[in-house]
Amino acid sequence: MEETTLNNDVHVKLTEKFGEKVTAVSEPYGFLTIVTYKDVIINVLSYLKEELKFNFLTDITAVHYPGKDHGIAVVYHLNNMVEKVRIRIKVFISEQNPTIPTATTIWKGANWMERETYDLFGVKFEGHPDLRRILNMDDLGVHPMLKQYPLEDPNRVDKKDEFFGR
Repeated sequence: MEETTLNNDVHVKLTEKFGEKVTAVSEPYGFLTIVTYKDVIINVLSYLKEELKFNFLTDITAVHYPGKDHGIAVVYHLNNMVEKVRIRIKVFISEQNPTIPTATTIWKGANWMERETYDLFGVKFEGHPDLRRILNMDDLGVHPMLKQYPLEDPNRVDKKDEFFGR
């Protein structure tokens, strides 16, 4: 089957099952992308795994959108290896309260992916069996992938314009 037809079938089935809880459907580069809400994310992921055979969780990550209403997007990438179809699911959450239910109840392999997303972005996965830092030191007081910090140290002296004839 053609990729666009498969993507359309998945989109139709998700819309039939979850209605208005599945929004902002797009296909950048043939990669089906949907947006849903955190109150139904576990149901959507379970349905994709059990009914639509997206049984391979490729990745869980996040994207920080500073200054926007939605703040942080938690992003899930799933594969249906039989039909050779991929899907990206995005859930926008508040930057002030970055919580979302854990996917470890569906995929055991989500454990370390969620720990990495917590470590780098500060997203708290509710119900996670062992949510702690995985890459950084435990006493690090920040989440380094959040765009809240200056890109360069303002005290550096080797970056002054006068050194470059400006």
